[in-house]
Amino acid sequence: MCGICGKYNFGSTKPVTREELKKMNDLIVHRGPDDDGYYTQDNIGLAMRRLSIIDIAGGHQPMTNEDGSIWVVLNGEIYNFQSLREDLSRRGHKFKTKSDTEVIAHLYEEKGIDFAKELRGMFAISLWDSNKKRFILARDRIGKKPLFYSLNDNFIAFASELRSLLTLPGISKEVDFAAIDAYLTLQYIPSPLSIFKSVRKLKPASMLVFEDGKSEILEYWDLPLKEDKFDSLSLKETKEKLYDELFEATKIRMISDVPLGAFLSGGVDSSVIVALMSKISSKPVKTFSIGFKEEKFSELKYAKEVADMYGTDHTEFIVEANMADILPRLVWHYCEPYADSSALPSYYVSKETRKKVTVALNGDGGDECFGGYLRYIAMKLYYVMNIMPKGLKRLALFTANLLPDGNAPFGIIWRGKKFLQAVLSGSFSSIYLATVSYFKTQEKNELLSDNFKNAVGKDLNYAERYIADLFKRAENQNMIDKLLYVDFHSYLPECLMTKMDIASMANSLEARSPFLDHKVIEFAYRLPSNMKLRGLNKTKWILKETFKDMLPEKICKRGKQGFGIPLGQWFRGELKDYWFSTCLSEKALNRGYFKQAALFKIWDEHQGGKRDHGYRLWALLMLELWHNTYLDDFKL
Repeated sequence: MCGICGKYNFGSTKPVTREELKKMNDLIVHRGPDDDGYYTQDNIGLAMRRLSIIDIAGGHQPMTNEDGSIWVVLNGEIYNFQSLREDLSRRGHKFKTKSDTEVIAHLYEEKGIDFAKELRGMFAISLWDSNKKRFILARDRIGKKPLFYSLNDNFIAFASELRSLLTLPGISKEVDFAAIDAYLTLQYIPSPLSIFKSVRKLKPASMLVFEDGKSEILEYWDLPLKEDKFDSLSLKETKEKLYDELFEATKIRMISDVPLGAFLSGGVDSSVIVALMSKISSKPVKTFSIGFKEEKFSELKYAKEVADMYGTDHTEFIVEANMADILPRLVWHYCEPYADSSALPSYYVSKETRKKVTVALNGDGGDECFGGYLRYIAMKLYYVMNIMPKGLKRLALFTANLLPDGNAPFGIIWRGKKFLQAVLSGSFSSIYLATVSYFKTQEKNELLSDNFKNAVGKDLNYAERYIADLFKRAENQNMIDKLLYVDFHSYLPECLMTKMDIASMANSLEARSPFLDHKVIEFAYRLPSNMKLRGLNKTKWILKETFKDMLPEKICKRGKQGFGIPLGQWFRGELKDYWFSTCLSEKALNRGYFKQAALFKIWDEHQGGKRDHGYRLWALLMLELWHNTYLDDFKL
């Protein structure tokens, strides 16, 4: 696991210096505190920081092939590198190390730009082919590892974190207002956008090839949209196949030359992974859980049941409001506005976990593979309720809008309100968007100032079109598979993977996700929909059916809780003054993004208990803290 960066001055013969690479590299030292490495040759330069996991002695990067014509830096892990290495050795390739990075150089010699299709793992890669003068960036299928780049008429530069690119002259800090508009809707900035117009994110499952003065972005993988479903498999065969796929995906992610453990949330997904790890490991698995003193937000008691069942070496940690003092540091790590509030507990559980292990497995991806979100039920009900008379639908929607928010975003009343609002209004894609939005389109447009809307221009409501386009790509899929497809291309890579990558790497911890093995994903996607969502309330049915005998009964029967924090309470209590002094300061108000009356309305409604705006207040706080960190004096 590493951080990588580099630069190619294609527009001139100006050399890339070690000094400019070092400035970029020093800003990602947390991603690789064990080692650094540099390759410079004329107008090309690659650099890396290394967190040593496999081949600790021999894994120094950048790496090359036999004749030094191909150079590679890798951030991530290639889990099938040993079988690839054996095959390449039979074909005559000579290896100097036991590292997965070296395999990539030789695989490229064999496969050319198709090499990424052969890789099983999580990765961000840069490769330089000096013979062809070809520069390549590649990102893994699910987007577990980030990759930012900037391309202009003189050079292309890349880095694991946006902040490193800002050290280079010629990269502007001009804000992309469409990115902020999307952020207010989605809580994240989706690729290819970044917060700055001069920087883009390479999309998951994509490769950028720069050759002969031209760049091309190629997509090398997608979910199996055209393959037949596994309708002919019996229930017994399906369960056996699912068990075998997930067992193998877990086993290969336990290959490590350093201590490893697992995050254990108390939900089904992480519990399944811990159960499988316990079967594979000859020693008690080290497990790590985090919770809150506010019991209804905490899953510690459920995590403890699984830990006791498997006799794990278990560690618990409590997050409290005063721990939000770390927020400016988190904002620095994320490099751009990011508003998933679970970033805070994710950071702390990573910090505590790193004290005992260097690698941690998790349950990320279980919901996206097997349909675990409440919105899937809402969308299924849409089809049922779509036959209601229009007048009755309007009455039901009016009633839903009158409901109080409760404890957003996890209170039963709040969930019910969002549920009804989603089912009773809009098109298919707009219903989905309503279930994932922080600010709905109308709410956002009421908040934004006219100056901001003018600055965004035709890109206003970018997120709405972004989600609608994803639904179009999956238009021939059934309802559940449409939803899974959209989540796999939006919420999962852009929000969840960003959160886990930053939270873990900020603490020099490698996080691995067996559910996100592409073989598991492809198998799960081809399962019939009624094996994922059965009836109107049985989410992740086939996963629970397969592993029910390996888990406490309560774990399989309880609903999804989510990894949220008690924002509503905190912003009326310990964080009240902090939010007010930050977001309603003269400096913040003068940025000109929002109508001041609309901001105060949100604040007053929350403090008066009329509505729970906790998650919206969090998004506004993260946006202002980002400005304080990266563009303190900025205003429209």
